[in-house]
This record gives sequence, structure tokens and C-alpha cells, in this order.
Amino acid sequence: MTVQMPISARAFVLVFAAFCFVQVATAQNRAGPATVKGAAPAQTDEPPAMSVADWLQRMHTGARQRNYVGTFVVSAPGGDLSSARIWHVRDGDHQIERIEALSGPQRSTFRRNRNVMTFLPEAKVVKVEKRENLDLFPNLPDKTDSSIGDFYDVRAIGKDRVAGFDADVVQLVPHDGLRFGYRIWSERRSGLVVKLQTIDSEARVVEQSAFSELQLDAPVKAQALAQMMTNTTGYRIEKLELERTTAQDEGWTLNAPVAGFKPRSFFRRPTTTAGDKAKADATTVQWTFSDGLASVSLFIERYDAARAPRDGVLTIGATNAIRRRLPEPASDWWLTAVGEVPQQTLNAFAQSLARTR
Repeated sequence: MTVQMPISARAFVLVFAAFCFVQVATAQNRAGPATVKGAAPAQTDEPPAMSVADWLQRMHTGARQRNYVGTFVVSAPGGDLSSARIWHVRDGDHQIERIEALSGPQRSTFRRNRNVMTFLPEAKVVKVEKRENLDLFPNLPDKTDSSIGDFYDVRAIGKDRVAGFDADVVQLVPHDGLRFGYRIWSERRSGLVVKLQTIDSEARVVEQSAFSELQLDAPVKAQALAQMMTNTTGYRIEKLELERTTAQDEGWTLNAPVAGFKPRSFFRRPTTTAGDKAKADATTVQWTFSDGLASVSLFIERYDAARAPRDGVLTIGATNAIRRRLPEPASDWWLTAVGEVPQQTLNAFAQSLARTR
């Protein structure tokens, strides 16, 4: 099974990577939670006093309302940087994006609302899918969940400049060890997130993402992006067909909920093997949860001793993953849990996951 593992800096980039081949960048920034590197020393112009939900809704709207073009850089402790060029335009009720990878294998991703097409020039393949959860930051539903304030506090830090724009700087401090904290720079006029740091329980920056260059209200032509998105000449099209279902119908439950994380979707993802059509017993299901900031995906598939990977863990930046065979009486199943959360959160999901039939 291939698991698409998003980098936690999903403010703007839809990053598609296999479980064992994720490329993330690296940063040397170790600033503490009360320090804003590069911020103006005077703090006379404080960010407005708002609740956690109000701040997040402002950022949520800012990411969707403005046209912009920019270069986005993601870094994490390790050594390398990954970057992408992003074009985003709002066309009436529609949103269109083009994301061109500037590091790693060549890849161009286009999104029109929930329709996503990823062009892989070297393989001459276009992967087509419809995504319900777009992994944007903050990952909010249409109406902000007021309970998010039960799990995070907001602290206004001050002001700073990012990519030439004035930004308000706030820190979201988690109430427990099940989630990371965040230090967020949002463009003062629009609320657009222009820089984001993910912070662990020891006040270390485990991942940073930021625009190194940004043009707001850029003259991006929606029609031009749409034409590029539909030009598949010379490419083989691979469609990922997801079937909506429910945990109850598929025979899964959580014996105990993980505090703050609410189910967002449940899909059946058919798995094909060479020469065979998708079979019901070869299907992977994906159960997605979010607390409004972080998301967790549980990929569950039939255990196959002939091809099963080893149990293990993976940490890249803010993204953690665990793989394990489920215990009796569900030992016929294999779990891969991926999320921008501490590993103990994934363990809590794994320990609570149970078969109902």
C-alpha cells in the first residue's frame, strides 16, 4: 500500500509522497516559544485580542480569499530544504492552484476546488483524484469548531515582517501532549499565513514553512491555470476512485476517542495488483481525524505475510507515522497511522482501534 503522507505545513502545499520516500526540508531554527527571530524589538503594535477560534477562522479565510504567487519553503531538522512555486487564484466560488515542485523529482499539482491532478513528467503519468480534506492550515470545517479552545490557548507575541509583508505573530499552546504547538505569522491585512513553525513539547521547532517571496493580489489568470490543468496530451491518466463509506459499515470503531480529534471522513481505497482488478478483500480504508489544526489518517488493510512491511516508526519534521499488525482478534489487519502529531497520539489511535465484526 502506498500512503500519501502530507507535510504538516499544509498551509499552501499539497505534497504527495510515499510512506518511505517523503522528502522534507531542514531548518536550524531553535527559537524558544516566546522569541520571534527577526521580529522588531518594540512590541507597541500588538496583534488584536481574539479567541483561538477567531484567529483560526481569519487564517482559514485568508488562505482562500486572496490571489497570490509565491515561493514556499519547508524545512525541518535534518539538513535539506524543499520548496515549491505556488499560484493561487479565487475565481468567484472556485479556487484554482498550481504548485510546481522546485526540489526533488519533477512534479506539478493542480487543484480546482476538490479536484486534484498531479503531473509526473518523468513517468508521463497524471494522477487524478478528488480530495475532501485538502490539508490546508488551519484544517477547519466550513464552520469553526468552538471546542478548539478547549485544547489550545492563544498568545499574542507581537509583529514581524515576512517576505516584505507586515505580519501578526501568535502562538497556539496545546493543553496536552497529544498535539504540537504552533507559532504563526499571518499577513496583517488578510490573515494569510505567511510563516508557520511547529513546536514540540520541549519548545523545539520541529518544522518550519514560510514564503521566501510573495506577491499578493497577483494577476493570476484562472482560465490559464484551468487550461494547463486539462492539458494531458502525452500523459497516461491514473484515476484514484475513492468510495465514501462509514467506520460502522466497514466494521471499525475506536474504543475510546482521542481527545479533541473528530472524525472527518471514511473512504474505501481500492488496491489493484498486476493483472487483477480491485478486489474487496484487497481494499484499503482510510479514516481521517482532525482537531482543526492537526490531522491523523488511519490506513487499514488486510494483513498479507508475503508482502507485509515490518512494524516500525517514521519521523520527518512534524510528520510521524507508525506501522503495525493489529493484535488479536484483529490480527488479520495491518495499520498505518500518519499524522502531524506526536507519536504518542498515533499510539493512542492504534491502541483504541478495534474490529467490530
